Amino acid sequence: MDTTVKPWPALWSLVIGFFMILIDTTIVSVANPAIMEGLATDINAVIWVTSAYLLAYAVPLLITGRLGDRFGPKNIYLTGLVVFTAASAWCGLSTSIGMLIVARAVQGLGAALMAPQTLSVITRIFPPERRGAAMGLWGSVAGIAMLVGPVAGGLLVDGLGWEWIFFINVPVGIAGFILAAIYVPKLKTHSHRFDIPGVILSAVGMFLLVFGIQEGETYDWGTIVGPISVWSLIIAGIVVLALFVVWQAVQKRSEPLLPLALFRDRNFSLANTAISLVGFTVTCMSLPLVFYFQIVRGFTPTQSALMLVPMAVIAGGLAPVVGRALNRVDPRPIAVLALIFLAAGLAWYALLLHADTPVWMLLLPSALLGLANAGMWAPISNTATRNLAPKDAGAGSGVFNTTRQIGSVLGSASIAVLIQARLSAELPGMGEFSGSEASSGQSLPAQLQDGFSTAMAQSLIMPAIVALVAAVVVFFFARRKAATGWSAPQAAGGAPTGAVPATAGEAPAAAAPVRVENATER
Repeated sequence: MDTTVKPWPALWSLVIGFFMILIDTTIVSVANPAIMEGLATDINAVIWVTSAYLLAYAVPLLITGRLGDRFGPKNIYLTGLVVFTAASAWCGLSTSIGMLIVARAVQGLGAALMAPQTLSVITRIFPPERRGAAMGLWGSVAGIAMLVGPVAGGLLVDGLGWEWIFFINVPVGIAGFILAAIYVPKLKTHSHRFDIPGVILSAVGMFLLVFGIQEGETYDWGTIVGPISVWSLIIAGIVVLALFVVWQAVQKRSEPLLPLALFRDRNFSLANTAISLVGFTVTCMSLPLVFYFQIVRGFTPTQSALMLVPMAVIAGGLAPVVGRALNRVDPRPIAVLALIFLAAGLAWYALLLHADTPVWMLLLPSALLGLANAGMWAPISNTATRNLAPKDAGAGSGVFNTTRQIGSVLGSASIAVLIQARLSAELPGMGEFSGSEASSGQSLPAQLQDGFSTAMAQSLIMPAIVALVAAVVVFFFARRKAATGWSAPQAAGGAPTGAVPATAGEAPAAAAPVRVENATER
């Protein structure tokens, strides 16, 4: 039976779920003080609420991209959405920090099933020369979610309690499931042999590396238990990840999780490096700002979140414009300038974080970060996927999402270590502080505010430097060439579809419908 599929409604249906899983990487940051107080825990434990999510999200991405190729991106996406939504309810019902961390890990697994499918579907239903507007939407959602998360989190924490940053996902998840079931097409599938040793090596390596980095300050960078030390875990993680890469290069019996041939394309390699650095930077920057706003300035979660409104408004307004422009202009200068703005905005914040800085001045770097987010996500993601062949869409999107999340995981672990180290240096005895010191609306005693502000300012220097490195990486993007080997997207039965989507200059609502014949999974 013939089914008419409109590409833009399909994309918007996926965007709902993609926005939800990304917003959960940042929405917790503004709720951290409330969670610390409500569950009677400390900063290192509450950081694991984010790290557990990011780690469970990052590790399976290579295989979940391939699962989409094998069983259909629609089926895997819907499965992940069910897992994510159920785990969100579990998070909200958690009564201990341990339970919350476990629930967040399950939530991250659901996100891992969903994320690669969104980019894979875009890559397969929009040909390269008309992918700019679609990729602009995808990229802007990634950026805006990072910014809206703290705003939404502040409103929910103040109005209903920290549990509701998770409960809100339940109705959104149900609505997203219904829309995706209706509008997302069933695409052609491919048989794959899954690389189980690769899965084990990547998971073990990532866990050892991230656990070692995050827990380093807790154990004073020394012994954890018996012969196991912090540095032995970090080194072991690096060695295991190196073995994973070697295994991907030499194994023949099954398809590699990490198709190294994809990295022969210069822009794919550089874009993956850049997006990992961007993920690192964006994850790092929110925590010091939120702690400064709430603990030094005494802002409520809502008030601290509103300090980021200029960033969200500017990014939301300009990102679609940037996406449409990508069909006509080279993405490299846009991305380079945006990443320079990102570094400058963070450095500006670092200069302004004092106990007596006028509030209006703190809105200025927020606006500059809005320009940065509007211009960096879509150009990088569009460059990464432009040269992918249709058969590599799932693998390529899995790799791209994995590198972004690896950056985010390492950023989350690194900023926890840095904050603790700078607090220990500036305010001896406060390297570990509890939720009672972070109560909403109650700032630190005056004699401690300058030291705390300095520690948060110093913590922002690291992501600023990483953003500059990302700008250098993007500068070496090769000029894009006309894509070859693409036609209309393939239906599940293998028959070519009819009309292609609207160009970036056309309104999405006017996009021509795509005819998909025999749209059943093989």
